[in-house]
Amino acid sequence: MPEVRLVGPAGEQVGVVRIEEALRMAQEADLDLVEVAPMSKPPVAKLMDFGKFKYEAAQKVREARKNQVNTVLKTVRFGLKIDDHDYGTKRAQIEKFLKAGDKVKVIVVFRGREQSRPEMGVKLLQKLAEEVSAFGSVESNPSVDGRNMVMVIGPTKNKAEAKAEAKKAAKAPVDAKKDESAPAGE
Repeated sequence: MPEVRLVGPAGEQVGVVRIEEALRMAQEADLDLVEVAPMSKPPVAKLMDFGKFKYEAAQKVREARKNQVNTVLKTVRFGLKIDDHDYGTKRAQIEKFLKAGDKVKVIVVFRGREQSRPEMGVKLLQKLAEEVSAFGSVESNPSVDGRNMVMVIGPTKNKAEAKAEAKKAAKAPVDAKKDESAPAGE
């Protein structure tokens, strides 16, 4: 006579019962009898709404995928003779990427005779690294790659932290507006 250890719909232990009895209880409660642990002695079965269980499991997977973050490698290109204003604009762009939790690949492009002065590119990249050190740190030091000099800067906080912080900052002004719109004296 085959038996199963039955677990109720709220997780409570019903005990060891015959399979026919477990099926009857499932029909009465309008639930499904699901075998949870087939290898144990006796096998464990649970009374549950299997359709609802599958739906909730799919929702958990979808939510996990939504919260998953990918670190992106952004690229910023400089010329060696970059103007101060243009340099400031590029630096601000790099800071924005680092605040968002993305890595930044900084490329200095050498043109013509500039190739004979790689120390100028190193100096420019070191200056940039110092200025953005609050938001990220150098992951790969400047290296020459043909006519380009490349350096990678990684963010200080990871993508998930940056995303959570941005969401929190976006919500704060909305809360402040709600407080202002409330009539005074009530």
